[in-house]
Amino acid sequence: MGGLAEVGCVLIGRNEGVRLVRCFDSLSALLAPGDGTRVVYVDSGSTDGSVAAARARGIEVVELDGSVPFTAARARNAGVERLLEIAPALRYVQFVDGDCEVMPGWLETARARLDADPELAAVCGRRRERRPDASVWNRITDVEWDTPIGDAAACGGDSMMRLDAFRAAGGFDATLIAGEEPDLCARMRDLGWRIERVDAEMTLHDAAMTRASQWWKRCVRSGHASAEHASRRARVRGARARSAENRIWLWGAIVPAAAAGLAVPTFGASLALLGGYPISAWRAYRATRRRGRHRRDAATYAVAITIAKFAELQGVLQFHRARLRGERVRLIEYK
Repeated sequence: MGGLAEVGCVLIGRNEGVRLVRCFDSLSALLAPGDGTRVVYVDSGSTDGSVAAARARGIEVVELDGSVPFTAARARNAGVERLLEIAPALRYVQFVDGDCEVMPGWLETARARLDADPELAAVCGRRRERRPDASVWNRITDVEWDTPIGDAAACGGDSMMRLDAFRAAGGFDATLIAGEEPDLCARMRDLGWRIERVDAEMTLHDAAMTRASQWWKRCVRSGHASAEHASRRARVRGARARSAENRIWLWGAIVPAAAAGLAVPTFGASLALLGGYPISAWRAYRATRRRGRHRRDAATYAVAITIAKFAELQGVLQFHRARLRGERVRLIEYK
């Protein structure tokens, strides 16, 4: 175990199949001979043999009760709870999504960084797509993961967190169907903690997207998360918390509505507003190229995030409609 004696791992999944098996195998270095108790797998109603596959590898399993809505946040909280029952002296927890593989050396790198800076609540690294060339949708996702190194506002589903910070902030909000990581990170930052992304290989992710409809649903989920996060954070940060949602409203609804609605009274001059889309795409292209991405990847990503605003608007509308009705939107799954 070496320097990982104070590190545990919470892995979550739902019908991930072979992706989950690869994830289990990538974490095998955490397991002492015959003892898998420092890795906890939390299953959200899988029907593909995921639970049996985990137990066959000696991994502790938590099966969530289906009478309560499944969410990744709920699963991660349950994993931490079980992990601390097994090993209460743990200081750090590595969260891993079941469609990811942990890269060699990452756990040691993250542990060392948290040890070196007591103000850090969470550390994440480079997440990459396992098969970026399998589809254009996978390629778009691979570019999306390529985010700046250094202090960050939030981490994603894969990260190593300091358990003291996790508990002080109250853990994940189990009611969120998406965006639970930015929500928790915001609460940790409110308490004075920091989040950092380091230049180290962390995980391989398998988006497994082969259809446009999958990518669209993923964007809808992102829009829903942006609206819900803004709604919650507005109580703390005011109007600044709504910037991401406001951009979705602007490009997904306001600009096209203004361009079309004012076309007659302005004798078509309002259609010039649509020129904002290629300008926005060009800026995204240039920013992506500056990160060293290939022209093809940068162009594909720039076009995709421009179109994505319309899918994200759908998610925003779903959130606000459900809130007005006093309802909860069910989990949005794209696989």
